[in-house]
Amino acid sequence: MQPKAKFRKDYRQPDFTITDIYLDFQLDPEETLVTSTLSVKRLNAEATQLRLDGHSFTFVSLKLDGKTFENYQKDDESLTLDLANVPAEQFELTIQTLLLPSQNTSLQGLYQSGEGICTQCEAEGFRQITYMLDRPDVLAKYRTKITASKEKYPYLLSNGNRIAQGDLPNGTHWVEWEDPFLKPSYLFALVAGDFDLLQDKFTTMSGRVVDLEIYVDRGNLNRATWAMESLKRSMKWDEERFGLEYDLDIYMIVAVDFFNMGAMENKGLNIFNSKFVLANPQTATDEDYMNVESVIAHEYFHNWTGNRITCRDWFQLSLKEGLTVFRDQEFTSDLWSRSAKRIEDVRLLRAVQFAEDASPMAHPIRPEKVIEMNNFYTVTVYEKGAEVIRMIHTLLGEDKFQKGMKLYVAENDGKAATCEDFVSAMERASSIDLTQFRRWYSQSGTPELTIADEYDEKRHIYRLHVAQMTSPTLDQIEKVNLHIPLKVALYTDDGRKVKLQYELLSVSDVLDVIHDNQTFEFHNVTQRPVPALLCDFSAPVRLDYNYTTEQLVTLLKFAENDFVRWDAAQMLFSNELRENLSRYQQDQAMQFSESLLEALTLVLDNSSQDPELAALTLTLPKETEFAELFKVIDPTGIAVVRNFMQREIASALKERLFVVYNHNKLSEYRVVAEDMAQRALRNVCLSYLAFTDMGNSLVHKHYHQADNMTDTLAALTASTKAQLPIRDNLLADFEEKWHHDGLVMDKWFALQATRPDDNVLDIVQTLLTHRSFNFKNPNRVRALVGAFANQNPNAFHAIDGSGYRFLVEMLTKLNESNPQVAARLIEPLIKLSRYDAQRQTLMRRGLERLKGLDNLARDLFEKIEKALQ
Repeated sequence: MQPKAKFRKDYRQPDFTITDIYLDFQLDPEETLVTSTLSVKRLNAEATQLRLDGHSFTFVSLKLDGKTFENYQKDDESLTLDLANVPAEQFELTIQTLLLPSQNTSLQGLYQSGEGICTQCEAEGFRQITYMLDRPDVLAKYRTKITASKEKYPYLLSNGNRIAQGDLPNGTHWVEWEDPFLKPSYLFALVAGDFDLLQDKFTTMSGRVVDLEIYVDRGNLNRATWAMESLKRSMKWDEERFGLEYDLDIYMIVAVDFFNMGAMENKGLNIFNSKFVLANPQTATDEDYMNVESVIAHEYFHNWTGNRITCRDWFQLSLKEGLTVFRDQEFTSDLWSRSAKRIEDVRLLRAVQFAEDASPMAHPIRPEKVIEMNNFYTVTVYEKGAEVIRMIHTLLGEDKFQKGMKLYVAENDGKAATCEDFVSAMERASSIDLTQFRRWYSQSGTPELTIADEYDEKRHIYRLHVAQMTSPTLDQIEKVNLHIPLKVALYTDDGRKVKLQYELLSVSDVLDVIHDNQTFEFHNVTQRPVPALLCDFSAPVRLDYNYTTEQLVTLLKFAENDFVRWDAAQMLFSNELRENLSRYQQDQAMQFSESLLEALTLVLDNSSQDPELAALTLTLPKETEFAELFKVIDPTGIAVVRNFMQREIASALKERLFVVYNHNKLSEYRVVAEDMAQRALRNVCLSYLAFTDMGNSLVHKHYHQADNMTDTLAALTASTKAQLPIRDNLLADFEEKWHHDGLVMDKWFALQATRPDDNVLDIVQTLLTHRSFNFKNPNRVRALVGAFANQNPNAFHAIDGSGYRFLVEMLTKLNESNPQVAARLIEPLIKLSRYDAQRQTLMRRGLERLKGLDNLARDLFEKIEKALQ
């Protein structure tokens, strides 16, 4: 039977709610007995049927007000009680279920992670623990009692505050927790295990002292300090920027190795993938440090935007996720480099979110139709959702945006809200009409702005003609005009910024694009200007403006906006790739343009002024980034041309690259912005120099002199991408040193999976039996199988279909054990319409083979069904 879809339009308030829950866990990895006592309240006096969600456990017993109750019907997904003869408005249900944590490989509900036991309940994992009204608009107060072996599980944790504990004579102990705040079932959490504990305190702006606790596996305490510092910075920033203060007596973070997602914001007890907690200079790169801080902040910020105010239904997911991603982006921007953060976020949007918009899984940030909710934890809901919040911030400005936030919090604290509640608060607080803007919530696809310009030399008038269009997507044929904030600047050829004026009045640099065709006029422009369009990437759109090489070089030299300068370089790289790909496809000799070399020379020569921007600007876009330039992708051609470009730049600029490489050598490792910028610049230079005649000796020296993982991995990566003679020795040395550390080995597995070698698939298949690989661990699977399928497009899209067959084989295994991870990994296979007919046929064959599986998981079914339409 095919899984049924749910539709946003079908939302109905529940007939019953649950006000209080008491959970009793007799915890054991082989068999856990759960007794849940639910205080149920009838909201609809006419309602006689109470349907509770639940599956993947053994049902033991049901009592109503203390008496055995048998008037129910049970199926694979629910328990429906007939309450026609139960007239009471309020009653109590006691339900017993039996769980098998050690056998739960889905990592949803209650499961064993290493030697510990933990939960993952978002979106619909609580129903794998007990029967429940498992929907986010049912808000209850929770008390939880956990009993377990004291030797095996000395720490027993749950949400809220610890209110009682004790020892029992049989070697077990118990702890009871109470969360005073209303919360939906998806925010419930439980952790049991033996950990090292890092403790600290934070004094809130009202003077309350909060205990901070981070639990990590034994032996990892020296890798938890950065996470604790990040947490304190997050708490302080949220008070200063948003006026939001923490509300419980304790805040706990637990790092676990087996986790499907990045982290989970359960009230007062965050459960994290250890990848986003553990960091020290020997094991974590600069990028890892930034990711740990960002994810710690994101989950902490959810305390208000997600927990205190949650979602009415799962179609509103972007209400909490888009807003919280925006908040964590702002946090990083305020603490580090705003320009660098913006550039990194835009790279992700263009390479991954735009690709999702062009795929069968295209959906608005507030979807209309869902089969498996886990499939909608996407870059569209999160990152594009954050862009929609950012556009509201651009249109309102910081002061009015904060007014809107205060109104939103005041009106919705303790409630389950909708996206409309948020937009309405912003609109009323600012008196700015957001009627047309709301369409961003309901329309899928990436809008395209086509811009032409003209200059009236006699009247000194410059005009921008702007047209907007969104192509049809699988879920939505008809498209409407959006309200797009287009931020612009104008420059003279010699780099002076032109004042934006209409008649004699200054005008905003943010143009409101609201029609399919509009013209914007600027007066008193004394010479034809060079337009900087989409400054700061003011909207998540594609831009079509026919820049000349000279104009792009002008922007690269003179634009005040760092994003514009970086983007000018991206366009120069893109033009170079386009032209040479055309030559390659026609069997012509490739050529490298002098103007691009001159531009890169300029960046290198001025790199000491802003090493971080220089590093970002010099970085050649990835194959996956270049792929988004084309409707039909040629993965082999892109790989060949990109490799040619890398070698040409390295050869032509070798001396300059070497000078900059040496200039940015540091004497010690510090996690500070200026040092991270210099390391990034030095390692970009190394990545090019690896392709020169000095590559082998330089990379060998870099690797052996490195005193931190950032530099070690840079050398290892350079040796692998340039296929240096030293490569295999370095890979073997790294493996011998780190084979015991899963997180560090993930870097090694990902490098192996993205090798440019012809036999890379053979290498990947061999590594499935490596001593450090564990198919049950999502991090390992993502590092090896995921990196091959997503980050090595030339190999994955091999014309013989071998990459597709390999992925189908892996997905077939994961369908049985962990469908949620499988659904993430299938993404490159469902984008078949972006490739040539031969590859499409092979991809379709793979999808059809998966569709024919017995017991195909809903997670995979939904994506396969859409891809084959």
